[in-house]
Amino acid sequence: MSNALVFQSDFGLQDGAVSAMYGVACSVNHELNIYDITHDIPQFNIWEASYRLVQTMNYWPVGTVFVSVVDPGVGSDRRSIVARTNSNHFIITPDNGTLTHIGKIYGISQLRVIDEEINRLPNSSESYTFHGRDIFAFTGARLASGVIDFENIGPEVDPSSYINLPIKECTIENHTVKGTIDILDVRYGSIWSNISRTEFTNQGATYGDLIEVTIEHEGKKVFKEIVKYGRSFADVKIGDPILYVNSLDQMAVAVNQGSFTNEYGILTGIDWEISIKVLNKNI
Repeated sequence: MSNALVFQSDFGLQDGAVSAMYGVACSVNHELNIYDITHDIPQFNIWEASYRLVQTMNYWPVGTVFVSVVDPGVGSDRRSIVARTNSNHFIITPDNGTLTHIGKIYGISQLRVIDEEINRLPNSSESYTFHGRDIFAFTGARLASGVIDFENIGPEVDPSSYINLPIKECTIENHTVKGTIDILDVRYGSIWSNISRTEFTNQGATYGDLIEVTIEHEGKKVFKEIVKYGRSFADVKIGDPILYVNSLDQMAVAVNQGSFTNEYGILTGIDWEISIKVLNKNI
């Protein structure tokens, strides 16, 4: 029985790139169950690819094979790797930082470098710019189908040797939790921070409290308001901001039936810092 094969990329759906990867996978096993996370990762945005994996992976069955292709270094000497996570999922990706969040949150138990002499689409050796099709989709389909097992991928390497992107840890002082804006809820314009619900509620916060939210970019204050901490968007008036717990149990900020990011010009990354301060709490 095959495992699920799940793709994500920054290819979009306006041309045949994603279809070609599907075709390669079906040529390995036409009965494979193939799915997508997204193909709308912003071009070359490795950070977002890393985050979308961690947003999704743990909800898939053990043994699922993920192929993530955001690869601005395609054709260079960067490694092509397959990671087995501590949860026994598999991620096939260029070694460019895509494993950052998975490694931090779930852990990598084993790591192998793809032997491209063996695990490569036949007759593709002179193509250097579409490893998503020629190496990653081909290897992913073979692994998910059981044509090869993990040990046949290529040489095993130190499971901590993959490239990590820079991450800032949260800090806590005087009922204030400081973190970074990791990602956007792109459809609705909410911002998702790296501050966990537990880190925040340990400062004495309860639903309905008023919270001072400050956002800075490279030391410049972009947003500072007193915001209600609510269970859902309906806890505030339409157009008002709200602090809430997102689907990953992290703290987030939204505008009810609006776009927080559009209204305030907020973006993501470690140079976008957010502070949330619980007011008038003595714990």
